[in-house]
Amino acid sequence: MISIEEKLKNPVWYSLQETHKKFLITHHDVHFYDPDICIFGAFYDTSKTSMALNEYGRTVEKFFLVSENQTAEIDTNTTVLEKKISGCQMVLENLIDIETTEEIVVLTEKHIDEIYDLIWLVMPGFYRKNGFKMGKFFGIFKNRKLIAISGQRMQADDFIEISSVVTHPDHTRKGYARQLITHTTKEILKENKLPILHTNKGNVAISLYEKIGFKLTRDMNWWLYSRK
Repeated sequence: MISIEEKLKNPVWYSLQETHKKFLITHHDVHFYDPDICIFGAFYDTSKTSMALNEYGRTVEKFFLVSENQTAEIDTNTTVLEKKISGCQMVLENLIDIETTEEIVVLTEKHIDEIYDLIWLVMPGFYRKNGFKMGKFFGIFKNRKLIAISGQRMQADDFIEISSVVTHPDHTRKGYARQLITHTTKEILKENKLPILHTNKGNVAISLYEKIGFKLTRDMNWWLYSRK
């Protein structure tokens, strides 16, 4: 049996091996999400990534490989490395509960467009509308308008990643993100899974995550590629 510690070293890989297996696309033993859902991939054998990226790149213009410390080989005739995003992984150590002052609701398929629009307003570029299918999403509404959300992204048998934590610019600094992250964390714990999250190194939000009870565990990097 593979330990959760080993899985967390390659979370995209094991998400696609387990809970998200229905979204798996494999090229030359490199695992990718169906690009309609998510544009992440993962690997172990760097000698196979060049051909795999060529094939996956025919289906989507831009995509990421996610790895703790490996760097993929690429065919520079067909694939461009646009940038490396230096990130880190955090896992829940001990939930520090807070009072919930807002009504937090489970979002459904009728909210897909609102979720997409809010994420692209705050973090434009990579979220896919069908990313909603990766897990549960929760939201806060004001005057019947969705103004803050948190969601679930990578999932395996024993962990779930918190992601898509965004607040409309007109409603920041009101504690909505903290309440949503705490709520999402509790929902994951109800499933007897470990809450995890990923963020950029140096992100000011890391201190917020630590106040909720998360701790930094390892590097987790995103390499952004595009089709040449």
